[in-house]
Amino acid sequence: MVRLLPALLLVGAALLGPWFAPHAVDVPVTGPYAEPSAVAPLGGDLLGRDVLSRVLAGGWDLVVSALVAAVLVTGLAAVLGAAGALRPGFGRVLDRAADLLILLPAVLGLLVVAMAWRDGGRPAIVVAAVVLGVPYAVRLVAGAAAPVAASGYVEAAAAGGERLGHLIFREVLPNLRATLLALFGLRFVAAVYIVATAGFLQIGPQPPAADWALMIRENGPGIMLNPWPVIAPSILIGLLAMSVNLAASALAPQLGRKAVSLR
Repeated sequence: MVRLLPALLLVGAALLGPWFAPHAVDVPVTGPYAEPSAVAPLGGDLLGRDVLSRVLAGGWDLVVSALVAAVLVTGLAAVLGAAGALRPGFGRVLDRAADLLILLPAVLGLLVVAMAWRDGGRPAIVVAAVVLGVPYAVRLVAGAAAPVAASGYVEAAAAGGERLGHLIFREVLPNLRATLLALFGLRFVAAVYIVATAGFLQIGPQPPAADWALMIRENGPGIMLNPWPVIAPSILIGLLAMSVNLAASALAPQLGRKAVSLR
């Protein structure tokens, strides 16, 4: 619980933060780049808007987008990787497709999706995160699923006429719960990176929206006057990624031992 608590607190704060913001996120309450005061505890941004309010409201989209992307990537990779381990021919096709997609840089992938889906907004960013994340995740799941697929009980189930869906969801994936949970933590970190990069490049949220990555881009020129509009969202993005990954790694060994003991 000690290792889970930071992730729960940060995710909860990001999701509930908009309701606790003391000021409207798009209304100036002080001077541009004003120092912290009673009115604005973290000072003002480039337009004099309350930095604390924008920080509290700026994490909701990032967290939700990263969670959705991580869940989709983990789910798709689990099914495709297990299917590739059970069907070697299909697995070779997956490997070749993954080789091609892995060569695509993250920033270039974001720009391609943004140009092809100009009004996509956050859904377009999530799609880009899924497309960029699945190839790596499939490789990991396929490698972990190969020994399970070659085990005796899976071969016995296949010889007994069980269909591919049964083999994937009832025989292989239950023994990969620890791997999938650790993979979810890694893909959440990668999704945070992609979503934050998109926000920094102004792909998705546009001013005057409150977004952590967008705040870093907007307030960079005034960092010497008031560093909090840049430092606060930067620290929160880093802590969010690390805490969720730590929580996933804390849970993974417990599930892994449980899965082995049941067998």
